[in-house]
Amino acid sequence: MSMLSLAYAILFYGATVILVLGLARKIHGYWRTPAPLKIATTPAPLTPGGVAMRLARETVLFESLFKSSKWTWIFGWSFHAAMLLVLLRHGRYFQQPVWDLTALIQPFGLYAGFLMVLGLGGLWARRWLVDRVRYISTPSDHLMLALLLGIALTGLLTRFVARTDIVAVKAYMLGLMRLDIQPLPTEPILLIHLALVALLMIIFPISKLLHAPGLFFSPTRNQTDDPRERRHLVAWAAALDRKH
Repeated sequence: MSMLSLAYAILFYGATVILVLGLARKIHGYWRTPAPLKIATTPAPLTPGGVAMRLARETVLFESLFKSSKWTWIFGWSFHAAMLLVLLRHGRYFQQPVWDLTALIQPFGLYAGFLMVLGLGGLWARRWLVDRVRYISTPSDHLMLALLLGIALTGLLTRFVARTDIVAVKAYMLGLMRLDIQPLPTEPILLIHLALVALLMIIFPISKLLHAPGLFFSPTRNQTDDPRERRHLVAWAAALDRKH
């Protein structure tokens, strides 16, 4: 086992721990944060089933973004859909034997990388070309887009330009899962790609990318529009109400 293989193993183990614990901490915080007011964005559903459907449309179709900005929706939805296909395609590196769904998705996930780059490029251009968006954009917004774009581009380069030994890469990833570290290919583009992925895992729990789980805890999306039918009280407010 080379020092390089060991170093990347330590990097990925550490990044995984940070990602899992960081997400768990954030989600726990979301869960415990009270929503003292009824602030569902109208028109809002009147029943829990309607709320579930609304969250499903937001998650899959980005409904509110579609209503607010068609161009942003095109680039944003394209990027997220392409990223999902790419992630599903990468499942083959962690499965032995490869699942049927993962095998089926391979040709789609391969070229979805180009759509991912196109979507990211459009979202980044928007932060430079649209005045109101440029005004509120921070360095972290640009750095996150640069990181995601770097991951997508280096991934495409390892497939179409600087080809790497994917059998060895799969053996390395399976070895990490089994605590049996295998030799890692030393192609520079692959090493950059993996380092950027690990960096994304590390900063994900403290970044704006937390809108992914945060959507389900947003009171503007997960509340029913029924303030006239029933009084809305969070637990601590209900306790105070009983005392008085």
